Amino acid sequence: MKAEIIAVGTELLLGQIVNSNAQFLSQELAALGIDVYFQTVVGDNTSRLQQAVEIACSRADVILFTGGIGPTEDDLTKEALAASLGRTLHIDRMAMDHVQRFFDERKAVMTENNRKQALLIEGATPLSNEIGLAVGLAIAQEDKYYIVLPGPPREMKPMFMEKAKPWLLQHALTDEMPIYSKMLKFAGIGESLLEDKLIELILSQSDPTIAPYAKEGEVTVRISTKAPTERDAMQKLDVLEQQIKSILPEHMYANIDVPLEQLIVDWMADAGLTVSAAESCTGGLLMESITSIPGSASMFAGGIVCYSNDIKKKLLNVPSAYLDGKDAPGAVSREVAEVLAEQVRMIADSDFGLSVTGVAGPGYSERKPVGLVFIGLAERGRKTAVYELNLKGTRENIRLRTVKALLYRLWRRLEERKVETPLEGSNL
Repeated sequence: MKAEIIAVGTELLLGQIVNSNAQFLSQELAALGIDVYFQTVVGDNTSRLQQAVEIACSRADVILFTGGIGPTEDDLTKEALAASLGRTLHIDRMAMDHVQRFFDERKAVMTENNRKQALLIEGATPLSNEIGLAVGLAIAQEDKYYIVLPGPPREMKPMFMEKAKPWLLQHALTDEMPIYSKMLKFAGIGESLLEDKLIELILSQSDPTIAPYAKEGEVTVRISTKAPTERDAMQKLDVLEQQIKSILPEHMYANIDVPLEQLIVDWMADAGLTVSAAESCTGGLLMESITSIPGSASMFAGGIVCYSNDIKKKLLNVPSAYLDGKDAPGAVSREVAEVLAEQVRMIADSDFGLSVTGVAGPGYSERKPVGLVFIGLAERGRKTAVYELNLKGTRENIRLRTVKALLYRLWRRLEERKVETPLEGSNL
């Protein structure tokens, strides 16, 4: 079964608000086994709305509308749909009572235009609005299913979950199997390389399906299947997950949708391990990533933003010979990254010390190119590791990718440590 979402509102076309409703509905419909093939945005215009309905009817079985059911003159969704279906509109008594009660309880005068919010298409099932005033509706005609929902997400979401979804299950989805998915998370690898590694699996798979997509510094692979029960689905998905993990064991860090820093914080907190950080070009972004996770207080010892060479010298004991003079390696160097990681670890008396020094841009620094970054990983009782990164993108891209690269290196070290000294009950 195919669906189309029609979001109504000129403000969407002008970019004044973001269409988060479509994202929510797409996810919910996919879980019901309904494939969303198209998303349409149309302004507050009756003829264009009717054109959108006509096009949607030619290519979808389920058509959902969001927005355009309020009290003003430009709220036209129900009128346009009624005209397209050749049906009349009338005031729903229970919906009207709900609107009137709202004004009576506030001792306010209800203007005549608020009656529009109680409009219902002939033959439609009303979808009551527990948060706002505008009633939604559901209607079936000629093997097509129409759902009309309010635009504000705080009204749309509960109406869909509590009213529209049960209606779909009863009227449209009697033979459909739901879609079940797993989100596999990867770090330390780009989307194109990950796809190249998995290409044979991707091309050979029809069920379950494999869909990679990237965010800054991380890649997610969604694996999905239709099945009569969750148990049946998980049996298929678990097999595919193990195949993928066997191809990319050094990069897959989770089979649920969590950020890498969440796993690091949880595992280190459980293991009683601590970490500290010295950041130059990232300016505290690494520390922000870690401390934004609940529970980080027990594993994050502290850190220093050492932007200037003076702070590197005074607080982190970086030798002047590394920073000053014609033959000095400079602040952006392996040598400085190593000292920063070791010194911050010793100052904080933490198990791990992380460091960042580099050129985030937009211009060169020390005649070194934008995107050249060195990250350091010091560990109590082990030799410090330094990694060179050559990154592309904007200043913010480079800073974020640097943080993700350093978190990936820490995660890899924790994985090695887990093998050396397993923590009972850990799932890292």
